[in-house]
Amino acid sequence: MLIKTKVIVLSKLKYRDNDLIVKCFTLHRGVVSYLIRGVLNSKKGHSKVAYFQLLSQLQIEENFRENQSLQSIKDLRLDYSFTSLHTHVLKSSIVMFLSEVLASVLREEEENKQLYHYLETTFRWLDAKDEFSNFHLLFLLNLTRHLGFYPNNTDVNHMYFNLNNGLFEPRKEGIYSVSGENLTILKQLLGINFDELDNIKLNSKQRQSFLAMLLLYFELHLGSFRKPKSLEIFNQVFN
Repeated sequence: MLIKTKVIVLSKLKYRDNDLIVKCFTLHRGVVSYLIRGVLNSKKGHSKVAYFQLLSQLQIEENFRENQSLQSIKDLRLDYSFTSLHTHVLKSSIVMFLSEVLASVLREEEENKQLYHYLETTFRWLDAKDEFSNFHLLFLLNLTRHLGFYPNNTDVNHMYFNLNNGLFEPRKEGIYSVSGENLTILKQLLGINFDELDNIKLNSKQRQSFLAMLLLYFELHLGSFRKPKSLEIFNQVFN
């Protein structure tokens, strides 16, 4: 059955000599993996490799077969042409890091149009901006809303945030209670939009500390989540 849909590339893996297995987040069916035959063959498919850069946004026509783990693509084209996301050194570091996070946390094979729209619009925002130092922090924080564990800000004025239950609390409750600078940054980021990020001034040490806290938050709420392998390189290049 032929189905037209939009997809965002999450990861790619070489398979045999000339093929790729590409994991995508699709508009119509959540996470889907595709076998792209011959794309690494310099004569037949080399020009198509560029389509499968991390976080590329494509329009495809897939040949869907139920109960098949690897689907196939009959036709594809760019849905959006990025101008800097894959060429700017710092932005490409963000792409590598966040695509690894997304490939880890997005596993459901079901439609989630709100999440797709979030990914689509935020990466287009990043592509267009010159100031984006805190982008990854707000991106990951807002991603938790779509994954089901966005911080409950009912008692946002309390002096501690409990990573384990996602609540603000009046007193320290165990090893996962956060206070100090990370708490201040969390409160600053809650509820703002990406265009307001320039108002939050952080140095590299503050960014790294808050990112480490966010990744721990993911670990506590997603049992299968592990820190991305690209984290160390990301911190070296970006911060």
